[in-house]
Amino acid sequence: MSQQQVLITGANRGIGYEFARQYADKGYKVIAVCRNNSKQLTELDVDIIEGIDVTKASDLLRLTESIGDKKIDVLINNAGLLHKDELGELDAGNIRAQFEVNALAPLRVTEALLKNLTGGSKVALITSRMGSIGDNGSGSRYGYRMSKAALNAAGKSLALDLKDKGISVVLLHPGFVQTEMVNHAGDIPPETAAERLMQRIEELNLDTTGQFFHSNGESLPW
Repeated sequence: MSQQQVLITGANRGIGYEFARQYADKGYKVIAVCRNNSKQLTELDVDIIEGIDVTKASDLLRLTESIGDKKIDVLINNAGLLHKDELGELDAGNIRAQFEVNALAPLRVTEALLKNLTGGSKVALITSRMGSIGDNGSGSRYGYRMSKAALNAAGKSLALDLKDKGISVVLLHPGFVQTEMVNHAGDIPPETAAERLMQRIEELNLDTTGQFFHSNGESLPW
């Protein structure tokens, strides 16, 4: 059996780095995509494609050229952006930026790499339960919530559009993870989150495509 290949965006730190490290440890060929490289990432036995801003068409073109015709068994759209948007202090530019990174970019990356996805390939969209309308009990965080809800909608459509090609899609909430994005607050470390998320991806198949899960396996409401 040939070595399986995984591509991860936002792979230089946090959960993305842990995905790269743990998949490499499991024997996967890892393509680590990032805007800015990191010392810890360079120490891994992975292929690094740096300088990729997932919101820019020119960078996505460079990414596809770098990948060529390599098959991607697992595509993990992990890159994300969080701003603190409170009512009365909303910044439309920050909200738009979150839509570009959190909702539009994963869709554009997936489309750009469609030729590399074949029957049996899996696409994981790292979303958040903050994108769940049914689960929202605290309000605020407008740009993040709205952009992740939009990502969830895109993921559901992707699952339907790609099912006939044998490609499955899953929407995954990591949990409250101790990363730079939340100033290292959180309930679990990145290595635990990545391990759980990888288990969910391993379990994914065409029968479960298009669903929204917590990293602990709990099904989340839309």
